[in-house]
Amino acid sequence: MSLNKAPKNYVFYRNQNWHYPRIVRGEGIYLYGEDEKKYIDGCSGSAVANIGHGNKEVAEFAKGHIERIAFTHLSRWTVDSIEKCAERIANWCPERLNHVYFVSGGSEATETAIKMARQYFVERDGHKTSKWKVISKWNSYHGATIGSLSMTGSIGRRKIYDPLLANFPKINQFYHYRNPWRAETLKETSILAAKELEKEILRHGPENIAGFISEPVIGSAAPGVHPEKIYFQMVREICDKYDVLFIMDEVMAGTGRTGKKMASEHFEAKPDILVIAKGLSSGYTPIGAAVCTDEIFNTIMIEGSGNFIHGHTYAGNPLSCGIADKVMEIIERENFIENCAIQGDYLLRKLENLYNYPIVGDIRGKGLMIGIEFVKDQETKEPFEVSENVKGKITNNGLDEGLVLYPGGGSVDGVRGDHILLAPPINITKEEIDLLYEKLENTIKKTTDEVLGQRAY
Repeated sequence: MSLNKAPKNYVFYRNQNWHYPRIVRGEGIYLYGEDEKKYIDGCSGSAVANIGHGNKEVAEFAKGHIERIAFTHLSRWTVDSIEKCAERIANWCPERLNHVYFVSGGSEATETAIKMARQYFVERDGHKTSKWKVISKWNSYHGATIGSLSMTGSIGRRKIYDPLLANFPKINQFYHYRNPWRAETLKETSILAAKELEKEILRHGPENIAGFISEPVIGSAAPGVHPEKIYFQMVREICDKYDVLFIMDEVMAGTGRTGKKMASEHFEAKPDILVIAKGLSSGYTPIGAAVCTDEIFNTIMIEGSGNFIHGHTYAGNPLSCGIADKVMEIIERENFIENCAIQGDYLLRKLENLYNYPIVGDIRGKGLMIGIEFVKDQETKEPFEVSENVKGKITNNGLDEGLVLYPGGGSVDGVRGDHILLAPPINITKEEIDLLYEKLENTIKKTTDEVLGQRAY
């Protein structure tokens, strides 16, 4: 039965069991409630507000662009801001990724990628091609539309919609803390996880596999989890061997979030299609994109039919493209990506102290995309039961401290497993990191006292 805590108005809120405090403004890394309570946005909404809130340069640019041109449809027109944004994105992406298909968000971007992969093989091999399946992984999240949810390996998000989903194969994630092989090192976990891809391709038959999709650093399904470089080297070799397209999902990890322009850089990964959204516009407008290689583009658009059978009304919206380009320009000019790497390393070092609290099981991440997993027992890694609502306690205690966290669960077995994502704006300062850490430690101390008792440490 619903708790009916949501405000009573005309909005269909996402969760009727949450009370939804009203935010009236944002400035930098802070959000302000209607009672003027000040919150550090420790997760940038959902790893979105990369340059923080209330940026006046973006606001002034948006006003000018709206007065000049707000909307055209990409099926008939082009606008300078669309072209400029695409060029900048291509320059930020790994080598060979030169063609940008704009959409409105992350789910649309990953769905675009699988449709692009399917049409590539149809255009190349003819309509009788059997290549359509996309291999993904458990403990992954690729979006909420039917196609993107079919790739998602988060059981809680899938369960109710299972009858509607495509039967896409899943393999184990490079989730070292809970790896099923009992591997002792991250490198060993990375190698064994990559080998699973080849086994799954052979199990289904390479003639039936169109693509493989992976996040470089895991977002909401297992925050901060990442492999060693060898994983994506092996993935590239396996995909080439079996004629499978490699799709990198950088919806959350891309556009500066991990201390690189794209998280793929950490691993020297070479995808055929890369998808981005979230921080691409820092939340100032909805936008996402799928970026593909010359080979894919040429096969469909030059040597093939010349018509990608896909589209959305707001795909290539000139205002959204202009704002995203402005955000990326600011990130470049102000060296925010370098700042992200520096502050991320600093925060990760400080977070090591949290292992003194017995509910902290694992801390991992890249740049300012950091996950903390909570356990009942550090030695056995036993998770809390769902009924103990640890992620809810962490969330509420954080808000009491004036810190917004991104909670999640289900990483252990699809049901149990509590974690948070730390992803503050990438322009955060060292002094602000210190304040964030202080509030986070107070939050974890209070939660530890609640669930284990004050004598537990």
